Amino acid sequence: MASILKSLFANRQPLPADDFDKTIVNIPSPYQLRDLCPVMRDAPDSNEENMGGQQQFKIRLAHTDASRSAATMLVQQRYAWRGYKAGEIKKQPNRITLVAYLADQIVGSLNIGYDSPEGLSADERYKEEMDALRAQGLNVGEITKLAIDENAGSKQVLAGMINIAYLYGLIHGITDAVIEVTPRHKPFYQRMLDFRQIGGERFYAASNTNVVLMHIKLAHIGERIEAVGGKGSGTGDRSIYPYFFDPNDQQGIMQRLKGGG
Repeated sequence: MASILKSLFANRQPLPADDFDKTIVNIPSPYQLRDLCPVMRDAPDSNEENMGGQQQFKIRLAHTDASRSAATMLVQQRYAWRGYKAGEIKKQPNRITLVAYLADQIVGSLNIGYDSPEGLSADERYKEEMDALRAQGLNVGEITKLAIDENAGSKQVLAGMINIAYLYGLIHGITDAVIEVTPRHKPFYQRMLDFRQIGGERFYAASNTNVVLMHIKLAHIGERIEAVGGKGSGTGDRSIYPYFFDPNDQQGIMQRLKGGG
């Protein structure tokens, strides 16, 4: 199985050169995510040192069909490892796709959805819970299709992508975020990101698995960034917030995002 996964990674199509011209952030990342993220915990061993010592990951928008196609392939591979399904990542007016890449290969993907009259993906299973948030005057966004390649996984990459999603949320006036996760992954989001469950277990037909609805306030994320962002492992904080960007860097990154990434 390890050789099959490495073959899948090698066979992903490289992105065209013009897809790398507006990197949002660079992340040096020597750390593995395997022991941090439940999605990867049962995957076969991979040798991150073979990726070339200290790695430079880059995070940017997937703004071309080629990058969205590559992100789709990654998500489908990672979901298939657990027996889940994942649909194609398409260009949509109220959705942003972030990708993390190493050299010319996408190794991370995350979708950000913004509320609209058409609603959000979570409305299909949690309409009552979502409307309860809206009734409080909250502006809700959602995270979907989160996947990181186990051959290049790093907590800096995961933290960096979620940090960028948080900043995009602020730009779009989002106050609260939700994510649907499998019950076995619920403790990870509680422990590592402070999400709390607000919706019971439901069947997600498109992914062929049961999910629960998790919620967090963006104001809470901001407080955690102010407290430990950028400090790394020395804080004793066991969440991934110490691997978010330093509070002093947040505003500069946000200005880049407002300028188009």
